[in-house]
Amino acid sequence: MSAFTVPKGFRLHIGIFGRRNTGKSSLLNALTRQQTSIVSDVAGTTTDPIEKPMEFLPIGPVLFIDTAGIDDEGELGNLRIEKTMQFFDRTEIGILVVDTTRFAREDGWGCYENKVLSELKRRNIPVLVVFNKTDIAGVPSDIQTKLDSEQIPYVKTAVPGYESRLRKNSALSAEEEGPESDSRNWKKDSGIPGFRDALVRLVPEEFLTPPPILSDLLPAGEFAVLVVPIDKEAPKGRLILPQVQAIRDILDGHEGCLVVQENMLDTAIRRLNPPPRLVVTDSQAFKTVASIVPREIPLTSFSILFARQKGDLITMVEGAATISQLTPKSRVLIAESCSHHPITEDIGTEKIPNWLRKAVGALEIGHVQGHDFPATVEELARWDLVIHCGACMWNRREMLSRIARCVEAGVPITNYGLAIAFLHGILGRALAVFPEAQKKYREITGDIV
Repeated sequence: MSAFTVPKGFRLHIGIFGRRNTGKSSLLNALTRQQTSIVSDVAGTTTDPIEKPMEFLPIGPVLFIDTAGIDDEGELGNLRIEKTMQFFDRTEIGILVVDTTRFAREDGWGCYENKVLSELKRRNIPVLVVFNKTDIAGVPSDIQTKLDSEQIPYVKTAVPGYESRLRKNSALSAEEEGPESDSRNWKKDSGIPGFRDALVRLVPEEFLTPPPILSDLLPAGEFAVLVVPIDKEAPKGRLILPQVQAIRDILDGHEGCLVVQENMLDTAIRRLNPPPRLVVTDSQAFKTVASIVPREIPLTSFSILFARQKGDLITMVEGAATISQLTPKSRVLIAESCSHHPITEDIGTEKIPNWLRKAVGALEIGHVQGHDFPATVEELARWDLVIHCGACMWNRREMLSRIARCVEAGVPITNYGLAIAFLHGILGRALAVFPEAQKKYREITGDIV
């Protein structure tokens, strides 16, 4: 798999924030050595966030996000700011770009910069301040003292005019980029090398050692059986992403797997000696698979595995248990991270709503896709439950942000697999491989597996 085919969910998301014309797009172009973002002297050139995937050594696959100016104006400007604010949910490292030339002619550091830092701090997102255009103007000592006192790292760069050199096929030399970093004083490094070194130091530990999908559930050398229905959700010649990711995770753990459809499951279990240590199924086939797999063999689903890997399993188990409290007057929001066009018998728009209405009655069900989600606590509080997809395309930060928003609004949240298992009466069994989650579920429901 090349660096450009790595799914977004496996990339480190680096958000670039700041006012208009501070040099955010020029910085991104310098980092990627491409004219990724259009730049000009006209304020507000970047109107929609621009995403640039790349291999950023020594970190690995990253996704840089160039956002619109946080100080945009007018009706359209306010919409752009709202769009920019959404990207805080996805950001794992925040870059605040500050134009040093503004210190001499206006308020170079004010409410906009404080707003970005405050939002990143509130979410516990590491931040790096980039003072740009330092070949033209310096950084006031009081601002440097402020950042030092708050232990916020910063670097100095000078990247204006990069695009003109790029068009002449003249890449930045090491001398142009700035001096190599000094590890003893990394807060004040200069140039692109200094930026790179400072950025590496901020990489969250969970990115360097992401939680496994299921390899930790299998002893080395053991087998799992993966039940993979071939239906309209799986394009011809391909498997869907959660299944591919699970297979790779098993191989990385030096374990093995046998992949079958439901009609071959019974035969596969009987032929394996010793029996498989785990069976993982697509959630849509949960009821059928549960009737085939002997109870002594642990059973769970891809979606439940992703509830742990991408989010907070305990919180989502608590959310699933609240399904029993729904009434025909309840309102349920179903959130799908992918923006695909729903097909016949789609799990989010048809199957789960049908199962819910069969169990509860004609309750109200709403749908959101992609990065659309209730923007405020008040809007979210109108719902009684959020049922989210597995978020296989997202990074963990964005899923945790949604969970945190639901907790703040007092709205339970669960995911597809947990909800389906609950509706089929097998959630307790499906949590057997997660003792803490199963214990919590038993405490809530009194369910005896």
